[in-house]
Amino acid sequence: MAAKVYFSKTITPQKVLELYQILGKSLPGKVAVKLHSGEKGNQNFLGPDFWKPVIDDVKGTVVECNTAYEGERNTTKKHQKLLEEHGWSRYFAVDLLDAEGPDLKLSYPKGKVIRENYVGKNLVNYDSMLVLSHFKGHPMGGYGGALKQLSIGVASSYGKAYIHGAGVPADIWTSDHDSFLESMADAAGSVVDYFKGNVIYVNVMKNMSVDCDCCAVAEDPCMDDIGILISTDPIAIDQACIDLVYHCTDPGKEHLIERIESRNGIHTIEAAAALEYGTREYELIEVE
Repeated sequence: MAAKVYFSKTITPQKVLELYQILGKSLPGKVAVKLHSGEKGNQNFLGPDFWKPVIDDVKGTVVECNTAYEGERNTTKKHQKLLEEHGWSRYFAVDLLDAEGPDLKLSYPKGKVIRENYVGKNLVNYDSMLVLSHFKGHPMGGYGGALKQLSIGVASSYGKAYIHGAGVPADIWTSDHDSFLESMADAAGSVVDYFKGNVIYVNVMKNMSVDCDCCAVAEDPCMDDIGILISTDPIAIDQACIDLVYHCTDPGKEHLIERIESRNGIHTIEAAAALEYGTREYELIEVE
C-alpha cells in the first residue's frame, strides 16, 4: 500500500506547521524533536527560527547526540556550547541524549548487518518523535534525509562508530561501504520499532549542497530549493525526495546526483524497504 507524502513548494516555517496539521497525526506524550544542530562553520543547516513554529506546536524537546569524529560536537561540553551558540538552547528545551553514559542498547534481531543499536540513554524519557531533516547530499551516505536522522542521528557517539563500522567501531572509516549503508537501515529500523510508529518525518529540500550539515567546511548549495515534504513513512519520504531531484529541470541536480550515485545512496532506501518498516511506494499530495 502506497504511503501518503504531503508536499509543498512553499518553504517557510509556517508551511512546516501547516503540513504537520494537514497530516492529521498527533504525537503522544513527551515529544523528542530530532534535528541537526549544525557543525560550527556550516552555512547550510536550518536553524531555530525555521523550525520554531512546529516545535512550539508539539511542545517538543530538541534532542541531539555527540559525534564520533573531531569537531565542535564530539564532546558533551563542546556540543552544549555550540547548541547555545546556534540558538537552540535559547529557543527550546534541549536534551543531549548521550551527554553521559551508559548508552541505551536497542535490540533489532532482524537487522541484516547489525542486530543492536546504541543510542543516547535519555531516549527512554520520550514517548514519540518528530524527525526534522534537512535533505541534502552527504560525503559518505550519498544523501541525508529521514533515514540518516533516525540512524546516525539518534545513535550515541559510540553508536555512530558502530554503524559506520558495520558493527565494528574500530572500522569506522574502513568498513565495507554497502554494509555501512545497510547498517544505517538496520539502526533506523530499531528506532522505528522503539517508538511503535509514533514518529512523524519532515524533509526540507532547501540549501541542497552535496555536503552534510556535519561539515564545518561545506560546499554551497548546487541547485534551487524544491520544497517541504511530510509523512509517517521514513522510506517513502526519502524516496520522494530522491525522485524530486531526478525529475526536476535544474541543471545543478547533476552535481547532487553524482554525489548520491557515487556513494550508492539509494542502497540505504533499498535496505530499509527490505526490512519492511516502510515502503518505497508513495502518493505525493501537493499542497499550495
